[in-house]
Amino acid sequence: MRIENSFIPVRGVGEKTERKLWKAGVTHWDEFEHDVVGPTLSTRIETFIETASDRLERAQYGFFADCLPANSQWRLFENAGSDACYLDIETTGLSRHRDVVTTVSMHQGGSTETLVRGRDLTRQRLAERLADAPLLVTFNGRRFDVPFIEHAFDLDLQVPHMDLYSACRTVGLSGGLSDVERQFGIERDDPDISGRDAVRLWHEYERGDEAALETLVRYNQADTINLEPIARDVTSRLHDSVFGTVRRSGDET
Repeated sequence: MRIENSFIPVRGVGEKTERKLWKAGVTHWDEFEHDVVGPTLSTRIETFIETASDRLERAQYGFFADCLPANSQWRLFENAGSDACYLDIETTGLSRHRDVVTTVSMHQGGSTETLVRGRDLTRQRLAERLADAPLLVTFNGRRFDVPFIEHAFDLDLQVPHMDLYSACRTVGLSGGLSDVERQFGIERDDPDISGRDAVRLWHEYERGDEAALETLVRYNQADTINLEPIARDVTSRLHDSVFGTVRRSGDET
């Protein structure tokens, strides 16, 4: 499913009206016709399509972060493609007011990069790295990773965001990331390391143990790399449940 199939970003269009449009054969912005809805809503939809098409062509994805409901931002996944940025952070604790971010890993376009506190983990580097991301993919990032980053680095991340924590639950996958990984048969090189160990590893690194940092980075990177196959499967399931049943015969969008 692509963002061009969506009408819920329009003020006054909820899931019921969107489904009505789809069932009437309007499954893409290019197919919109005036007589499917009333004149006022029709004008709003036309205005949205004109603006959204221009923003999409210019790759200005922040527009969709503002107008698309949070639980529907997965609809940008196909548009984002390999440019989607899978992100995970490690910290010294759970409080963004008392604790600090130690590492930030980002997996994008088949490559993985980790920024480390005291080395290259800076406000400017993060801002530059995330500025052009069409979609951020995290696990529980809406409640943890993103607020932590924004507070620690005084950033306002205006990036569309697919949080797999809630998306997984929508399709019947429960538990934390390690639980979901097991359900997908994903194995790790360091299966016994947990978030609590990540805190210990950082403190060991601060005391001079470079090997501890290497293990921490490897753990943090696995958190992002493993999100990609999960995201692909979950968005496929969401597509089938939301859009697949009303897709017109022969429409492969």
